[in-house]
Amino acid sequence: MERICRLLNEALAPYQTHLGIADAQGNRQLTVHDHLAGITLRRTVNERQLHEHRLLIDVVDGLHRDLQIAEGRLQPCVIAALQQRQPPQGTFA
Repeated sequence: MERICRLLNEALAPYQTHLGIADAQGNRQLTVHDHLAGITLRRTVNERQLHEHRLLIDVVDGLHRDLQIAEGRLQPCVIAALQQRQPPQGTFA
């Protein structure tokens, strides 16, 4: 898990992450702290999300988006509008 924490810290710099202990279902509490050690985000992630490369990328992408929202740099309605504009996979725009 230490390696995963290092990867998360690098991907989310300047924020720092902390992974809690796994519960009976294999879920961990992921906490993202700002430079003042204040909690910026808290999410529950499954062990599988941390060990499968594709799922870990999805977790980091989601955290980046949530951090932008928390910082006021991105509005949730903008995300919804962008998702509406993207053509479904397998079709041509």
